[in-house]
Amino acid sequence: MKQTKTKDLQGLSAADLNKKVADAQENLFKLKLRKATRQLEDTSGLRSLRRDIARFKTLAAKSAKAAAPAKAAAAK
Repeated sequence: MKQTKTKDLQGLSAADLNKKVADAQENLFKLKLRKATRQLEDTSGLRSLRRDIARFKTLAAKSAKAAAPAKAAAAK
């Protein structure tokens, strides 16, 4: 599995990042299932996928945090 670069994700919206999180979690579940049934030979994909999920969540939180002051300023 190819690891996702942070630079490639920085332009995405929080909604897009949340969709990527959901897709990655679904893929992680499938890989874990394949590992449990001994059909998965290369288990390094599990680690990289977990790290990608963490990367997506971190960037989504950053973009949500950056959007919050903008919404508060607009409300005043």
